[in-house]
Amino acid sequence: MTESAQVQPKTSAGAEAPQTAREPLLRVDSLVKTFVRKGVRVTALDGFNLTVDEGEFVAIVGPSGCGKSTFLHMLGGFESVDGGTMTLNGRRVAGPGPDRGMLFQEYALYPWRTVLGNVLWPLEVQNIPPAQRNTTAERLLTLVGLTHFRNHYPNELSGGMKQRVALARLLALNPQILLMDEPFGALDAQNRELLQEELERIWNTSRKTVLFVTHDIDESIYLADRVIVFTARPGRIKADIRIDLPRPRAMEIKKSAQYIEYRNRIWDLLREEVLRARSEHAP
Repeated sequence: MTESAQVQPKTSAGAEAPQTAREPLLRVDSLVKTFVRKGVRVTALDGFNLTVDEGEFVAIVGPSGCGKSTFLHMLGGFESVDGGTMTLNGRRVAGPGPDRGMLFQEYALYPWRTVLGNVLWPLEVQNIPPAQRNTTAERLLTLVGLTHFRNHYPNELSGGMKQRVALARLLALNPQILLMDEPFGALDAQNRELLQEELERIWNTSRKTVLFVTHDIDESIYLADRVIVFTARPGRIKADIRIDLPRPRAMEIKKSAQYIEYRNRIWDLLREEVLRARSEHAP
C-alpha cells in the first residue's frame, strides 16, 4: 500500500460543495516498461501511477535499477511505452516534444558556442526575433548568475558552471515541465550543495514544474514539494511524501528537527527496498 503524507480535506453535512479540483498537469496511468536483456525479460515499471500539479517540484528516489530514470526518459519521449498512458496538459505523450525539457548529468553544451551562444540556441530555433532573444538570454544568465561569463566557452568553465548554463538553456526552451535526471550527480559534494541552493533560488523565481530524479535523500528533501519513493524493480510508488518546509529554504533548514525527521523516514522506506533488491538479486 502506498504511504502518503497528504491529508484529504473533510466535509460536513450542509457544507458548501467544494469546487471541482483542477486537473493535474501530468497524469501517468498504469505505466508499464519491459526490457529484454540476454534473452531474459525484465520489467522496469509495472502499473506505475503518478499525478503532478502545475508548479510542483517533485523529487524521485529509489534503489538503483528501480526504473526511476527509465520513467523520466519515457516521459521525455526517449523510451517507448509498453503499456499505460502519460498525458501532459491533457495531451498524450508520444515521443519528444517542446513541452518537455530534459537536463542530464552530462552537460551536453555546444563547445563551439559561448555561454551566451548556448543559451541563445533554443531561442534561435524557435525563430524568436533577435532583440527579444538577446533580452531573454541575458535575463536567464542573470538568473543563473553567469552574466560575467557570457563570452566564455564551455571548456573554460567549472562543472557547476556548465550545469548552470545547461539549466539556463533549458529554461530558454520554456517547456511546461523540466525533467532532471541526476543533474548534480557528477559534481563534488561542495559544488553539489551550492547548485542545490542555486536551483532552489531559481525555482522560487520561475515556479516551473519539475520532476527531479536523485539518489541523494538530502537533495530531494531540500528541493522538493513532494518526494516519491520508488519500490525495488518493478518500479511502483512506495510512498508519496509531502515536504512541509517553508520556502525559500536556506541550507540551515537541514539542521532542523522536522528536516531530520523527513530524512529518517525516507531512509527507512528506501532501506527496505534496497535490501529487498539485494536479496532478490543475490546469487
